[in-house]
Amino acid sequence: MAKRVLVVDDEKLIVKGIRFSLEQDGMDVDSAYDGEEALQLAAANEYDLILLDVMLPKLNGFEVCQQIRDFSNVPIVMLTAKGEDMDKILGLEYGADDYITKPFNILEVKARLKAIMRRTTPAGGKPKQAVVIESGDIRLDCEDRRAYIRGTEVNLTAKEFEVLELLLHNPDKVYSRESLLKLIWGADYPGDVRTVDVHIRRLREKIESNPSEPLYVRTKWGVGYYFV
Repeated sequence: MAKRVLVVDDEKLIVKGIRFSLEQDGMDVDSAYDGEEALQLAAANEYDLILLDVMLPKLNGFEVCQQIRDFSNVPIVMLTAKGEDMDKILGLEYGADDYITKPFNILEVKARLKAIMRRTTPAGGKPKQAVVIESGDIRLDCEDRRAYIRGTEVNLTAKEFEVLELLLHNPDKVYSRESLLKLIWGADYPGDVRTVDVHIRRLREKIESNPSEPLYVRTKWGVGYYFV
């Protein structure tokens, strides 16, 4: 089935260009030009990915991202014209999975979007056996990409899920921030290790009873993170 993407930007020429390029690759593309319209479309439809501009009328991209995270873990890639690191980290704080800085090369955009969708979509072809990992109060369904704490589902973003899945598969193994960045975000990811810290903190807030004294995702000071 064709991948379905929502492109959100108030600059109609940018939306038109991205839409044309993605449709050339066989994707179904919806578009929105303000935050409220984007939120309505995201709530009413199932998308494989949302490309979301930061500077939007009515609701900005961060507000839209945060509200989408209340009901969906669809991969979200932020578009920002600002190059400051704080804007990029802020986007990740609100639950975004990646960011792209304007001006951008459309070929780079397509490559990044496809890479994210490949990582978050089960491979087609042969049917897969469900892989379920359980540890303490945590249950992770790796095929359906769903996480449960004490039997209640928690809404993890794509990257939060991948971090937890990696750590759960390798208990007591300490991963440096640099190795997590490379394994989860890829060697060509332009961000830095603060991205890892943001995601670990958000993950702890969702799975730990007391995030400041985590039982599961621990820190080995000066080295990295590991799962107990």
